[in-house]
Amino acid sequence: MIAPQYFEDYRINEIRNTMGRTITETDVVIHAGQTGDFFPHHMDAEWCKTQPFKLRIVHGTLVFSVAIGLTATIINEAAMTYGYDRLRFIKPVFINDTIKVKITIGEKKDHKKPEHGLVTEKIEAFNQHKELVMVCEHILLVQKKNT
Repeated sequence: MIAPQYFEDYRINEIRNTMGRTITETDVVIHAGQTGDFFPHHMDAEWCKTQPFKLRIVHGTLVFSVAIGLTATIINEAAMTYGYDRLRFIKPVFINDTIKVKITIGEKKDHKKPEHGLVTEKIEAFNQHKELVMVCEHILLVQKKNT
């Protein structure tokens, strides 16, 4: 396990990038089963041929889940997820697209509990064409040093 990263250790505009993850047909089918979202946009290839994108669209909730999962590469015992804000799906993701994520530390501020602070990460997911497909803010509740 890596040493904890405390509130004071985060640096504004610090960037890290993830590896890629290809979203497969199996991912879409499992996600539909787990969520109950069997809309034709995700499940009916023939119907989608009559629609503007002509292809099945990956569930936005699946794109979000995979993107956030890609960011979870380090266990930081001094931080936990506080929530997500400003989630937007900029472009559709299709089956067999590969997404990568860029994480940028955007803001740090105090929390009502003085032993913690809030760190906001900007999460940007890109497809294999380097097109932005999803963006959101991930808010972390982070322990301060020596509290």
